[in-house]
Amino acid sequence: MDENGMDRWTKKLGVRSTLPQLRERLRSDVVYFRAVYNHTFNFTRSEGQRSLAIDTALAYWELLLPFGLSGGALKHHPSSSNDTSTTPLLNRDVRYRNNHYQDADIDMDGESEDEDEKDEDREEGWGNEHTEWWLEYMRERGGRGVSKDTWQMLADFIQSIDAKFEKHDVTAAWPSTIDDFVEWARDKKIKTKCHVSA
Repeated sequence: MDENGMDRWTKKLGVRSTLPQLRERLRSDVVYFRAVYNHTFNFTRSEGQRSLAIDTALAYWELLLPFGLSGGALKHHPSSSNDTSTTPLLNRDVRYRNNHYQDADIDMDGESEDEDEKDEDREEGWGNEHTEWWLEYMRERGGRGVSKDTWQMLADFIQSIDAKFEKHDVTAAWPSTIDDFVEWARDKKIKTKCHVSA
């Protein structure tokens, strides 16, 4: 297909106007991001393989994770730190998890009365620095591949973990790769960072 044919094809399908919309949706929509993220594992995995090649996983994490973090699709949900059964996969309001209403004073606009206080006390979660740590750890660790469980649970972990990994529970149902990463990050990154700033 020549260049003019490609231009006609993209105009006919509306690709130029649709791509920015899909990009924004991927950045900001938790459900859409998660569907694309999870599909990426199956789509990029070599036929007949149960795991994703480490180099392929690293390349897609480098692409997807910062994108999801920048638009809120991987937004931190502090109330679900290690409880994988309530991790906010479907962009649920934390007050309504598991169909149980958790106490919160709501005004007529749907805002919490103590919103300003909560903003000040809100703990930070996973950021781009943590993504760099994850990629570094996985490169150092090496290995033959990344399991589907590790791939999918990483997104849950990113949404639930605090920035210093203080609330990580090794007895929770995280894959061992994630538990090992937390130990590595605490030893090599967080302690070093604290010593440098002290």
